[in-house]
Amino acid sequence: MVRFFKSPPCAITTVAVLIVLISILGTNVMAENSSMRPPFPIRRPVPSLPENLTWLNSGGPISWPQLRGKFVLLDFWTYCCINCMHVLPELKKLEHKYPLELIVIGIHSAKFATEREAQNITEAILRYGIEHPVVVDSDMRVWQTFGVNAWPTLVLIDPQGYAVWATSGETTFEALDELISRGLPFYEQQNLIDRTPVRFDTLARRTPRTPLRFPGKVAVDEASGRLFIADSSHHRIVVTTWDGELLAVIGTGQQGFKDGSFTEAEFSQPQGMAIRGDEVLVADTENHAIRRIDLTAKSVTTIAGTGRQLRRAPTMDPKPARNADLSSPWDLLLAEDFLYIAMAGCHQIWRMNLKDGRIGVYAGNAAEDIVDGERLPPAPYRMCFASFAQPSGLASDGRSLFVADSEGSSIRSVGLENNGEVETIVGTAKLPYARLFTFGDRDGPRDQALLQHPLGVAYLDEFLYVADTYNNKIKRINPATGETVTLADDDTSGESDQPPRFNEPGGIAAAKGRLFVADTNNHAIRVIELSDQPTIKTLTIRGLTPPETPKPQDDAAWDAVALRQQPVQRLSPGDITIELTPPLPPGMKLNPGFSPEIQAIVSREGSPAGADSAVIRSFRVQDTSLPLRLTLPAQDVQNARRIEIRCTYFYCETEGSGLCRMGTARWFFPVEIAPDGLGRIQLSSEEPFR
Repeated sequence: MVRFFKSPPCAITTVAVLIVLISILGTNVMAENSSMRPPFPIRRPVPSLPENLTWLNSGGPISWPQLRGKFVLLDFWTYCCINCMHVLPELKKLEHKYPLELIVIGIHSAKFATEREAQNITEAILRYGIEHPVVVDSDMRVWQTFGVNAWPTLVLIDPQGYAVWATSGETTFEALDELISRGLPFYEQQNLIDRTPVRFDTLARRTPRTPLRFPGKVAVDEASGRLFIADSSHHRIVVTTWDGELLAVIGTGQQGFKDGSFTEAEFSQPQGMAIRGDEVLVADTENHAIRRIDLTAKSVTTIAGTGRQLRRAPTMDPKPARNADLSSPWDLLLAEDFLYIAMAGCHQIWRMNLKDGRIGVYAGNAAEDIVDGERLPPAPYRMCFASFAQPSGLASDGRSLFVADSEGSSIRSVGLENNGEVETIVGTAKLPYARLFTFGDRDGPRDQALLQHPLGVAYLDEFLYVADTYNNKIKRINPATGETVTLADDDTSGESDQPPRFNEPGGIAAAKGRLFVADTNNHAIRVIELSDQPTIKTLTIRGLTPPETPKPQDDAAWDAVALRQQPVQRLSPGDITIELTPPLPPGMKLNPGFSPEIQAIVSREGSPAGADSAVIRSFRVQDTSLPLRLTLPAQDVQNARRIEIRCTYFYCETEGSGLCRMGTARWFFPVEIAPDGLGRIQLSSEEPFR
């Protein structure tokens, strides 16, 4: 958890008081449910949101009155923060359990300058697979209105529109689930829950698929000329030659945690890799595990981690790696029989002995900070020992371990000998305060140079090469002096080889006079040929395609809607035009941003209803003017005895509203085919909307 103290003070609001009270009382503020007593003893009116906010992942702005009848969970986050990343999967599980009762809204209150830009927040939404609306709170107006002072902070609003609970720091699905499940019965008894389905115009729906998806890290093997790419948001590892010939794809491309063959294994947001012959070790970040790829046997196994995130203070003594909980391992480095791990989630460097299979802390006291000194304390959080802040990249010259310490915008070093100390090569360790909030884009000597959230570092020919991620640059640092220069850049983020432009590069590897860069937000790998005038080219990976996207299961939504029985329809043997008007609440209209999806199921003569032999045809209607129209070709209707029409659609009160409610409707009718039959059917609902 990162606390923020740089914003100007603001008046203490009632919600700020609520947050203070909740933080004192803890999570046990909820009274036992009963039909006579509300479940939350503290209830405060929610202040109106500031005007002119930018809304992402929703299709438009949302107001509190639109959300009456549902729990609303506000997530104050910033996309650099590892603690915020840890909360997102917990929120996703909660959203999937309560799709009709809960709406999550992210309030993105930026820490770094780069994070204030809406386009960069858009990329983060796509990278993390966020399914809920996000408010761009770049000037921290919402943050101050709610009295927030730390990332992440969660605030729960009840179905009547009152703030009833808040907490700062990481939390779990189980804790949030208990909160909702214990509070829900009271609001159900009071008839205050609105279970109308809601859907948002998410960015993922409108984003084209790409062969790579937010690649996070790269690793090179000089001996074999192979390049290993963590195709992070495709949850797989891609292996190519240095000139882009595709050699292997490891993993199904579906998010999961599964060992097995290359076509069976599953990863979750993999990042850094380390290579030893035909063995590749992978930091499987969101699975909190280290995986081993055997290139000869074409198999994946887990060598460290349980799949559970470490949520307590780490013990300093090594333990068997398969029994150890890890916390977001982000990068790896091999040195003889030791594997060094940038354990971003607990702000430490860990080490695994590959001979005896034991793992433990190598450096860092687990306090999030940029502090030099003795590398290993006897216990967590002990003062006067070295501190890291979300270490995310590793490199070595054989004597020292170099660390891209991202949240402190620093490059650190720690000796590979057991008595080594932690030192800062470039960064903020010598500042008396604001070490985690001092950053910039400035080349020069050690005492002048500034970076902004670097995620990657590589060593080659006595220099460090740094992916200065939030400055969208590649920089070269002399580790002996700290002298920093920008390698290739025209001071503009983007996607081009000439002029050289990057977009939040997150990984970098070096070999034989070349740098390989994971240009994360450009979904690309860039190759820099080092010389007096470095040249850059984008690597084309021949034959690489995105993984198959699983199809959504909509049957439950269809089955929840009552069938509308129609009388027998006498149809002509030719093409049939179907016009349908789905039911809408008074004052509502179809949202043109969502194409209605219509499915026609034609049961043939002699086949039972719903049999596999029935003809099934799907339509996506672009014209949302009513009635909706589709055409069944004559060959589909031939010998038909029954037709069922299923329609799902989205409606709102005003065009551009961010809140879209989902409607579903089904009609079915027996069919007779006759020469004098109709060529057009009109379907509508006469019953009131419910």
